[in-house]
Amino acid sequence: MTPGRGGDPAAGARTAAEPGRRQSGAAGWEAVIGLEVHVQLLTRSKMFCGCSARFGDPPNTHVCPVCLGLPGALPVPNERAVRLAARAAYALGCTVHPRSGFARKHYFYPDLPKGYQISQFEEPLATGGALECASPERGPIAVRIKRLHLEEDAGKSFHDRVPGRTAVDFNRAGVPLIEIVSEPDLRSPAEARAYLTVLKRLLGPGYLAVSNCNMEEGSLRVDANLSIRPAGSPELRTRTEVKNLNSFSGVERALAFERDRQIAAAARGEGIEQRTMLFDPASGEVRPTRSKEEAHDYRYFPEPDIPPLVLKDAWLAAERKALPELPAAKRERFQAEFRLSAPESAVVTATAALGDYFEAFARATGDGKDAWNWVANDLLALSADGESIPLPVGRAVEARALVRAGKVSRLAARRLLPEMLRHPAASAEALAAGLGVVQVSDAGAIEGWVRETLAAHPAEVARYRAGEAKVLGFLVGQVVKRSGGTADPKAVSAALAVALR
Repeated sequence: MTPGRGGDPAAGARTAAEPGRRQSGAAGWEAVIGLEVHVQLLTRSKMFCGCSARFGDPPNTHVCPVCLGLPGALPVPNERAVRLAARAAYALGCTVHPRSGFARKHYFYPDLPKGYQISQFEEPLATGGALECASPERGPIAVRIKRLHLEEDAGKSFHDRVPGRTAVDFNRAGVPLIEIVSEPDLRSPAEARAYLTVLKRLLGPGYLAVSNCNMEEGSLRVDANLSIRPAGSPELRTRTEVKNLNSFSGVERALAFERDRQIAAAARGEGIEQRTMLFDPASGEVRPTRSKEEAHDYRYFPEPDIPPLVLKDAWLAAERKALPELPAAKRERFQAEFRLSAPESAVVTATAALGDYFEAFARATGDGKDAWNWVANDLLALSADGESIPLPVGRAVEARALVRAGKVSRLAARRLLPEMLRHPAASAEALAAGLGVVQVSDAGAIEGWVRETLAAHPAEVARYRAGEAKVLGFLVGQVVKRSGGTADPKAVSAALAVALR
């Protein structure tokens, strides 16, 4: 990432549009968006030295001559970082090159201690590939990946720690990153957010675990390139780059603002200058910082202290083989094997663990659709993070068995599940009895509740007898309610049918 300074504050003094909406005059235009995603890799040490990569420790406590760029210090690539980068590249369908090389990317900013960043330029680790996601406007799309390369992170500047001064923490300097550069295949801010959501799910702890993808800690950061063009045109026009995007909502808001700014400028007959822009989350505005340098202005030179990175075929084959079942493949298998729809399969493949839970539940019950309903509508309600289910599969199957046997209603099961979580040693049936939710099938008790209900709702009884059959559902609900939720709905329905003759 290349920080910058300066700019024209007046150019950003407009209110940000809501994500996905266009200002008047937007008809006939479309956005062309490409994303550069910087992902910190989940390693214990930095990219080229042994300093800790741990987040949150006191400032400047994880530094050494290598990550500070002191004279005579020699960098050595982190093997685990290379391994994680290769796995990410394979998961994205990229070609991982047996030979890649490091370069020095020169720019000057206080948080870059060496005056250059060790990155990859002419010989990236991987190229090609694609990531599928669901566009809110266009349905399923494939976003092409141009390149994935390794690099080191910069330090972090703080402008609010020391009055009138900027403080710099170099703990982050040298932390390993991959940069994933997409082709300009996205057409709206909402599509950009959808792409990032899928990318984070793939790379994060739920699947590959190459990164924690925690945007609050800065381990996933986004730079976005945006231009506009007449809808349907193949041309690529002058673009701007928007930086300082550290949340998915921020990406969507910033791109909506910048798209609408460019469309408004085009409506006035003004040209677009190629510039670097910064997003202000507080105001929702995008402001220019400086004219955008071309790649050669970074003065890339081959890194003289690091030889070419050469990966053996056997090593590459082992990394490809080590990949878990990826989300797209898991979704397709669940749709074919358990007859789930595409949206249903997407819910239960949010993480590999959730997919495994659903699959185990579906196999134990022999009914994929019913298993999905339990997982999506009942069991995920127990989750603290919306993705992991704390109740063991066997216990969930036990609760379902009570419902299937008619001993507990589905509604009562939702009250029962948290109790099963709190009392792991108690049987589901005993807990249901303790809650008073065991269904009553006793004919005498049900007939009594039916008589009381019919007496309390003479108008509904008259409507039913006049041919309005749907009223029966209301009366069933009223009987179950009168029973305190313990009456078996099937027995109630049968008793009502007799009483209403």
